[in-house]
Amino acid sequence: MHNSASVTSVSSMRTSNDQQHMVWNNYFTTIFEQETQDFQVASCVPETQQKMSVLSREPIGDDLLDSKWTSIGEGGFGEVYKTRHKKLGFDVAVKLLRQSPVYEEAEIMEKASSPFVLRVYGIYHGRPRMLDGGTTHGIVMEFMERGCIGSLQTALRKAERHIPWPLAFRLAHEVALGMNFLHSKGLLHQDLKPNNVLLNDVLKAKLGDFGLCRTSATHVGSQPGTGETGGTLRYMPPESFELSYKPVRNFDVYSYGVLLWSIFMGQEPFPDANVCALTIHIKKGTRPKCEDLYSKPVQGLRELTDLMKKCWDGEPSNRPAFSEIIEETESVFLMHKQKIHEAVNDVVKILDSSDSDQQSEPSVAQSLTPASEKPVFNDVVDHPAHQHQIPDIVEKEKTVKEKAKFIDDNFAYLVQNISEVMPIVDELKPSIHQEAYSRILHKDTSCRKVRELYEGPLRAGGKKLKAAFYDAIVKHQPATIEDLDD
Repeated sequence: MHNSASVTSVSSMRTSNDQQHMVWNNYFTTIFEQETQDFQVASCVPETQQKMSVLSREPIGDDLLDSKWTSIGEGGFGEVYKTRHKKLGFDVAVKLLRQSPVYEEAEIMEKASSPFVLRVYGIYHGRPRMLDGGTTHGIVMEFMERGCIGSLQTALRKAERHIPWPLAFRLAHEVALGMNFLHSKGLLHQDLKPNNVLLNDVLKAKLGDFGLCRTSATHVGSQPGTGETGGTLRYMPPESFELSYKPVRNFDVYSYGVLLWSIFMGQEPFPDANVCALTIHIKKGTRPKCEDLYSKPVQGLRELTDLMKKCWDGEPSNRPAFSEIIEETESVFLMHKQKIHEAVNDVVKILDSSDSDQQSEPSVAQSLTPASEKPVFNDVVDHPAHQHQIPDIVEKEKTVKEKAKFIDDNFAYLVQNISEVMPIVDELKPSIHQEAYSRILHKDTSCRKVRELYEGPLRAGGKKLKAAFYDAIVKHQPATIEDLDD
């Protein structure tokens, strides 16, 4: 079913009219429903909304959208707004991209259409009133009322609560189902983390933010070496730090393991970690601590903690496939299914009782820098042979402002000492215009490449892009930063 011939057939089908699009979408949705069998997901959106999930041929212009737009997320790939689709009669999210991969990301989202992946309604083409610029493009997507797992964790921490176990197990299973579906279509997510798992009004999970989504190098019919490595450091596997790495499915499996830990513990791993030190220790085998999870008398938690550790195994070939993972997550979820409604109602009451400034809002954009709000928990990590306290191996990470100042203050030294220029530039590529990228690429020396990057994109991009440049240096050439920090 997934050989190259069937992929080609689907590709041809999608170039036809809207009716063929609908057939194609329903075909794969039916397969997905057969594969998941008894796991039922009750949709919380009108039937009309479900039928509009196919990518529209006609762009969605300002005439179809309400003039009131509310910003609900911002990151390296663009900004996301909430507005109302006047013709369809419900709220949507519009992701305005800073670069040009609008159609590519929308096509990926359409290809990934399933009950556990964010729905796309079409391409936006217009001139938003709140922006001073000219015509822009974006993606019109499903609006998720309850934000994301990250915002849910923040709200519950403020209420001194954690995600109830029945809900935690359902989230774990729904994310696994979504990832299994992506992988079955030869797609990688590459940025699986709490802020990219979105929640509807009854806290059902859908995968979002496909800015880094790529075709797997191991998928039938794909060409090895065509992918790009991306992601958020705390959720990235150790092998991905190597310059020669080409992304494959077990990249996402590793990220899923860390995500499980975050869901169960209610916090981010390594909250105050310095990027450079964390990179080194992840490569050595450092992982979040699991002892507290093993000590909790919760049915099925031990099994999923074992699964978590298999997912983040340092040897990629030892990690399970999502087709195996969903069997374990479903088994544990079914143990707690009878209590799911009570768990959801309890959480919804907490969210609804929060003040307006604590309300969950979607966060579907990839961030250039780690979240500014750090969890208050002390985090302990375990190593195959040793245990380390985070304060022993890392120092508090620099702020965006401090990183940008570091780049400005040490520019002359960086020009002379950065040798791995293009891997660093590729980290910033989503925020660099293609023309500027081409100019950097064609400079004949490393010094000239760095100077072109600094005088062009970095100067125009401001503190955020300079901070991202700092993080990219730490990832690809950490000794340069260490020498200056000493």
